[in-house]
Amino acid sequence: MLNKGLRDEESIRIENTLRTLHALIFVPKFWNAEDTSLIDEQLKSFGLSLQRTVEIPEEELILLLQRCHLDWNQQEQFADILMGLSAEKQFDFLGKALAIYQYIQQESKVFSFGINSKISSIKNK
Repeated sequence: MLNKGLRDEESIRIENTLRTLHALIFVPKFWNAEDTSLIDEQLKSFGLSLQRTVEIPEEELILLLQRCHLDWNQQEQFADILMGLSAEKQFDFLGKALAIYQYIQQESKVFSFGINSKISSIKNK
């Protein structure tokens, strides 16, 4: 178990990684090798790459995010990133994002209208 200081440092590191991923993904891209390598570089901090993210089953991805100490909000942000990657149709991470959102909704014991809206949005695609 991490002590409070280490937990705070870990949380800051995770937030910075997620913020960088958001910046890389939500700018229109042509998804060339340079773009994907920048994303891969950020995903490394979670033990992932784009290829590994394609291959990993939803359940394993959720367990991996837990092992990386992502809290509920950070897991939601990660799912949002997967949605962003899927928007350009270059990648299809909708199933993985849906699994993460559903997991958060069930396990956090707090109902979120925002997450529920995201779940409905994915199901309607």
